[in-house]
Amino acid sequence: MPHKTLHALTLGAALALAAAPAFAANYVQAKGSTLTFTGQYQGEAFNGRFPGFATVFSFDPAKPAGSRLTVVIPLASATAGNPDYDGELRGSAFFDSKKFPQARYTATTFRSLGGNKYAADGTLSLRGVSKPVTLTFTWTAGAQPVLAGTAVVKRLDFGVGGGEWADTGVIPNEIRIATKVVFQPK
Repeated sequence: MPHKTLHALTLGAALALAAAPAFAANYVQAKGSTLTFTGQYQGEAFNGRFPGFATVFSFDPAKPAGSRLTVVIPLASATAGNPDYDGELRGSAFFDSKKFPQARYTATTFRSLGGNKYAADGTLSLRGVSKPVTLTFTWTAGAQPVLAGTAVVKRLDFGVGGGEWADTGVIPNEIRIATKVVFQPK
């Protein structure tokens, strides 16, 4: 085979590989993941968590635009670590977990914020209401990559803490959500 033909074939193969689309890796949540919320009650901080949440993520940090994130949150498992708060939290004034057993966050619009920081513009569906929520996060690659992020949810937009609990002097409208999701390949 002439040298020019070999060189042309090699160059053609290299160009074909370079032009091939990069595909996002598919991940599922692994042990060690957390989903928490923080707010205030009469000026005193409280923290809670959602054990049992499940996350599926398709992500390519080099091309975040093609990513997809889905988080399913069982509301009956919400806990603030206090039996009195937990009953109220799961009850009709807050999550109403009997009527609305789960919340769901789905994001299909992702932006790079530079370095290993990203934003996911998604929709939170909670208590029969769907509203936009942005999750900002860092991505740490590895054998078990980690997404660590935060979002702010306006609880009254979803009817959480209605009635006598709607007073933002008692419980502010903005609740901070934090998550650390450890992933494994799907």
